[in-house]
Formats: sequence, structure tokens, C-alpha cells
Amino acid sequence: MERVVVTGLGVVSCIGHDVATFWHSLIEGVAGIGRIAAFDPTPYKSQIAGEVRDFDFDPRAAKRLARFAQFALSASGQALDQAGLSTNGEGSVDLARVGVSVGTGIGGFPFLEKEHAKFLDRGAGKFHPLTVPIVISNMAAANVAMRYGLRGPNLCISTACATGNHSIGNALDLIRLGRADVMVAGGTEAVISPFSLNGYIQLRALSTRNDDPPKASRPFSIGRDGFVLAEGAGVLVLESLSHAEKRGAPILAELLGFGMNSDAYHLTAPHPAAEGAASAMELAMKDAKLEPQAIDYISAHGTSTPLNDALETAAIKQVFGDHASKLAISSVKSMVGHSLGASAGIEAVAAVLTLMQGVLPPTINLDEPDPELDLDYVPNTAREADVKTVMSNSLAFGGHNAVVIFGKFG
Repeated sequence: MERVVVTGLGVVSCIGHDVATFWHSLIEGVAGIGRIAAFDPTPYKSQIAGEVRDFDFDPRAAKRLARFAQFALSASGQALDQAGLSTNGEGSVDLARVGVSVGTGIGGFPFLEKEHAKFLDRGAGKFHPLTVPIVISNMAAANVAMRYGLRGPNLCISTACATGNHSIGNALDLIRLGRADVMVAGGTEAVISPFSLNGYIQLRALSTRNDDPPKASRPFSIGRDGFVLAEGAGVLVLESLSHAEKRGAPILAELLGFGMNSDAYHLTAPHPAAEGAASAMELAMKDAKLEPQAIDYISAHGTSTPLNDALETAAIKQVFGDHASKLAISSVKSMVGHSLGASAGIEAVAAVLTLMQGVLPPTINLDEPDPELDLDYVPNTAREADVKTVMSNSLAFGGHNAVVIFGKFG
């Protein structure tokens, strides 16, 4: 079975529009959460978000692309550049064997919201004529393929907050099966709009710590009161080891395993026994052929909601036993918020960088730990560590669980 490696990274987030800025912000513990600027949030109980500010994108192209697709194109371009695949002038790569697996949880929701308002106000035929192909979820993956001429498998997985990991795991399987040599994989999301924000408020899912936005996302803290809505994209270039070595590609890390399942329990709440999350971690380790003691660090789903943080901790204890107390665990959502379908892609970029740099991103705002959550969550300050394996968890609405494991290449 082909080994699969990471040869490129790309990211767009509220703490950086490129990999270097993003990583610097992470290890410095910079929070990208602020009062919403895209619209007046005054009428809403939650008025904060992890917005991507000052995003530079071709204004002419933007007229035919929803924001989620713009993010995907930017992150994919960065990753393909690093992998040496953004152009094919030498003819060394068969583009019919380069595919795309970039998903989104919701798609072009803000664009649809805006055009629907025009429809209600002006009547039939008085809104953007390309609204349907602009807002549908598959258009991020489609536009990446069209921009770079990638004619291999092209997919859009949409599984809420697990989208990024499902997309990465799907790409892993396609390469292992020989259906592609290279896959551009990850997630993208841009849903900071009045209707979307209010929808999550009605679910009582969001933090209302409006008076101190940078402190609002506080995973594993006793004072956590919900997640902070965010946006962005995280993309990896995945490649068979033989293909990467043949063309002399930079090998950043190895994708060792993938596990997925369903809670089959509730629309928004995780299973109270944490069975699905625990099983997904075990499945990922089985796929990677690793024992629990081989995992050094877990990039937690860590949403900052009362239920998720408690049950994810319980699942980790269930899976790792005594080793759980030796694991380092942290949540980058404490800094970037929760970007839904993009979150696992962004966290995968952080996981690979952790392996490359030997530094664990912190869980910031963990000044008052929940006494019932007693593991090592790397509180407040980044930490140097010899990390050989990273597990990254995603546990989504609808009970979708997806876990990936990366390893240092060698």
C-alpha cells in the first residue's frame, strides 16, 4: 500500500493569510477574535467572530466567486506553490492524476443571503444570474481544479465541522487505491452573516463574551460559554511517496492514518458516553498501525462548549488510559475560533507545522481550568517538544467523527 506524504501547505485565517504568519501567530498565542466588522452585530447576543480581515483577492474574479471559494483558491495556491505543482511547464506531472478534495460545511451562505434579499425586494430575475453556481458547495473544489487544470478526482465533502478531516481522509484513500497520485485536500468556510450568526445563537452554541473578544474562546476552561464563529481555509497537498520522491518534492510530513464513524445519536450534541469519538480515534490508530503510546500530541476539536470539551476529554481518557496524562493536548480554536467546515483543514496545517517545528501551539485563555478536565492542555504558552506523531480530532454536528494522524517523515 502506498505511503502518503504532505508536500504543500496553505492557509487563510483570522490570524494570518499565509502559512508563515499563521504559524507565528499560533506560537505567540495571538487571538484573531474581534467584534464583527462585516455588518452591524448590535442586535445579536453574540457580536464577535474570527473574521479574515484585509483579504487580498482579485476583485474581478471575486464577482463570480463566493467568499468560501476565494479562500479555497488562495490556500490551495499556496499549497501547490510549496509543492512545486502550481505550474506544469516541464510536463513532469500527469494532471489527470491530480485531484481535489476540498469541502465546506455550508458553502456560499452569505452570498445567497444577499441575493435572496434582492429577490424579495425587486422580484424575479433581479439578482445575480450566476447565484446558483456561485453558492453551491462544490464550487470551491471545482474552481481549484479549473484554476490549475487538475483533471483527477474532484469532490466536495460536507460534514459540518468534520469536513476538513473527511476530505483529507478521502484523499488518503484515493491515493492508496491508486486513483490519484496527488490530491489537494482540506476545507473552507465563510459564513459570517446576520442569518448564519443568529442561527447559531438560537442553538445557544456561541460565546456571548462580547466585552472581551480575544478572551471569548476558552477551551477546557471553567468559564467556557460556547464557540466563536470564524472563517478561513486550510489545505494540504497530499502525494504518494513514490510520486513525491520521483519528482524531488519537499516532504513535510507523512499522513499515517484516518478513522471515521457516526454517533448516530443527536443533531447537535455528542454521544454522552463519548463512544463515537473514542472509536474514531481507535480506528485512526488501527489504520496507522500505531499503539496509543505512540501518539505524542493531540490537536483537539476543543470548541470551547461545555459539552464538547468534557466529552472529548472523556474520550481521550477512554482510549489512552494511563497514557492520557502523558499526552500534550491543545486547541488552536482558542486563537482562530471555530471555522466549521474549514476548521479541520486549518488544524491539519497546524499539526504538520507542529511536527516540522517541534513546537506545540498553546490553548490560550486557560487561566481558570475546569477541575474536572485534568489533562495537559498546553495552557497559554507554546512549548517546545520532540513530536513524532500528531492526532487531530474533528467531532461534528450530526455525530460525524473524523480523526487523522500525521507523523514526522523519515
